[in-house]
Order: sequence, then C-alpha cells, then structure tokens
Amino acid sequence: MALMRWNPFRDIERLEPFREIDTLQRQMNRLFDRLVSTDGDERTGFTIIPAAELKETDDAIHLKLEVPGLEAKDVNVEATPESVSISGERKYESKTEENGVTRSEFRYGKFQRVIPLPSLVQNDKVQAEYKNGILSLTLPKAESEKHRAVKVNLG
Repeated sequence: MALMRWNPFRDIERLEPFREIDTLQRQMNRLFDRLVSTDGDERTGFTIIPAAELKETDDAIHLKLEVPGLEAKDVNVEATPESVSISGERKYESKTEENGVTRSEFRYGKFQRVIPLPSLVQNDKVQAEYKNGILSLTLPKAESEKHRAVKVNLG
C-alpha cells in the first residue's frame, strides 16, 4: 500500500469548507512575512511598538514605556483626558568601515502607540520622567474620577 499525502482540494464536493481555511492560512502567512520581512532594507524590519506597564491608584495612573536608545527630544507625548499618545523615531546612523563588514540588529524607524486610559485624567497636570530608556508618566485622575462611587445591584 502506497502512502499518499491527503489533499482536501482533490474532491470538488468537499472543497468549499477548506477554501476558507486556505484563505485564512494565506492571510496569516502574509502577516508573519510582513513582520519578519526587511523588504531588502535591514533598517526597516520590525515595527517598533514600545512595551507598556500601567498601574492605577486612587489618585493617579502611572504609565511606563520602554523606549531604549532614544533621547528625550526624540519622544513626543500627548495626553488627553481619555488616552495617551506616544510617538518618536529611532534614526538610522550610517557607518562605514574600511576593512570589514558592519551588521546591525538594531531596529530603526518611527513608532506611535495610543494607550486608552481606564479613568479620566487631568491632562494639563501630567508629570513625565525619562531615564535609562524608560518613560514614566504620572497622570493625576480628574476630580470626578477620584470620588466616583458605583452602586452594585445584588439581585
């Protein structure tokens, strides 16, 4: 008995359910190809998405973002009462070597991240600190959010 690879597209009456799976597989492959593809330019690989950590206290929301390799002047922060938008760019530094090859695994390019906040904040009183590649924001809650009580219906 010969071993044959199963092909769901061989029988036309069973084709329809597998067409959707095939389409999904092709879309997922394209997505992963775009994530790891450098499009011929090693400087434009992965999209930079800074990792975030959010902590809510009674009086404020504390937000930290990893943006290593940038100077404070290269990071732009905009706060609204409902969200925080962080954008910036890690610029490519061109280097040439006379006697060798330079290989870089650093990621370069622009990034932007909008983080919705769990409570309204006083966006005109935001405090920021940038140290060792970590952007720390303290977003004081709006007065209406500090003393908001929610009644819970028990049945």
